[in-house]
Amino acid sequence: MFGAYIVGDEILVGKRQDKHLSFVIGALAKRGLRLSWANYLGDDPQRLIVALTRSLASGDIVFSFGGIGATPDDHTRQCAAAAAGVKLRLHPEAEREIRGRFGFEATPQRLQMGEFPEGASIIPNPVNRIPGFTLGEHHFVPGFPQMAWPMVEWVLDTRYRNLFERDRWSEESILVYEAGESQLIPAMEAVGALYAGVKVFSLPSMGDDGSRRHVELGVRGDPKQVSEAAEALRQSVRAAGFRFEDAK
Repeated sequence: MFGAYIVGDEILVGKRQDKHLSFVIGALAKRGLRLSWANYLGDDPQRLIVALTRSLASGDIVFSFGGIGATPDDHTRQCAAAAAGVKLRLHPEAEREIRGRFGFEATPQRLQMGEFPEGASIIPNPVNRIPGFTLGEHHFVPGFPQMAWPMVEWVLDTRYRNLFERDRWSEESILVYEAGESQLIPAMEAVGALYAGVKVFSLPSMGDDGSRRHVELGVRGDPKQVSEAAEALRQSVRAAGFRFEDAK
């Protein structure tokens, strides 16, 4: 499973609006993959350690955005090391990149940005050469979208290309009119029981955006089963007497 942490008090107090969640959903979707969970975390070391300890043990593939700088309110590097039970060390490749970026101005404070948990590898930063890092299946990138997003794309394309086909998923849905969600439960349960490789979902709309009130009813999951399962869903809704159209 893929997960994401978006780290920073600035998100939680409203000084910044998060853009990372929609990005990572889209980056995964382009590759036929999907995000299973996401958490917003403030700059609270104890909460970060608890969250990272849990997810490092899970085997999930996780992208963490933010908190890897060297200012006093950046705790993600230290918390990742604590969660893994290792120490921070100046990574030689990170040191080389930082010195290459700053030359004689590579101060101890700037070099701190290359101190990663023991056993980590670097994630190249195409914007300013200050790298992120990978620890197990966790990938830590800056909070700046201009840097973070190409770094995530690089990780996906260099480490997880084998998953693009193995874990590929697809989705089909219909818009059902004049029906409540409770009236569609029998159809959902019947299709879900027949096709173990898909998840049946419903999403009601009150029509506030100018559209008619409806329920989006669909299936997502194994592409080999989605089309057949979606057709079974259509037949069930049709048999129940509800009008519908394919979602765009």
